[in-house]
Amino acid sequence: MQDFGAAFGQAFALILSGDADLLEIIGLSLRVTFSAVALACLVGLPLGAALAVGRFPGRMAAVTVVNALMGLPPVVVGLGVYLMLSSAGPLGVLQLLYTPSAMIIAQAILVAPIITALTRQVVEDLHGEYDELLRAMGARRLATIATLLWDARYSLMTTALAGLGRALGEVGAIIIVGGNINHVTRVMTTTIALETSKGNLSLALGLGIILVGLALLVNGLVMGLRSSAARLAYA
Repeated sequence: MQDFGAAFGQAFALILSGDADLLEIIGLSLRVTFSAVALACLVGLPLGAALAVGRFPGRMAAVTVVNALMGLPPVVVGLGVYLMLSSAGPLGVLQLLYTPSAMIIAQAILVAPIITALTRQVVEDLHGEYDELLRAMGARRLATIATLLWDARYSLMTTALAGLGRALGEVGAIIIVGGNINHVTRVMTTTIALETSKGNLSLALGLGIILVGLALLVNGLVMGLRSSAARLAYA
């Protein structure tokens, strides 16, 4: 086992040297994560707003299901996507298994309920405040949803960042559908798990430091956006 002090020194040296393999892993991680969050936002934002504004039979059941899916186990999602994309599955013909696309799909499924649930709460609070005004203006349902989504854009940015933070640390689902293939589907979290098991602490620690830095950056952006939204609200 490597000395911890030496391992940290090698990790920082690896980061500062701009190692090609390290940059490749980071680049793929960010591409998969940002793509998954964008896809989850395309589904979660309008769906959450519709649940907030709409009044239909089974609405509360749908809200309960969405809230429950926020705690969906990643390995279960990975297994479900694997079965769908495997050669015997209904989408096997697409040959997406063990590709970055499969990882994006798995992460998007994990993040979408989080974005949907948080969006519903934000838009529902805003709808309660502006409902009478929107009714007086004769706004239809779709126009109401669009107006509330735009008005809540700063709060919804924090929702997207919350989803981004969740996706950055994901390992269970993507290792099942991605396979952790070198130069193909190897991302930061799966590399950390692999290199730690091999005893290569320098690379694992280097990626861990970068991952923690990204998590701190995401949380800093969330706090900054919340402060900006609060200032605009009181302006």
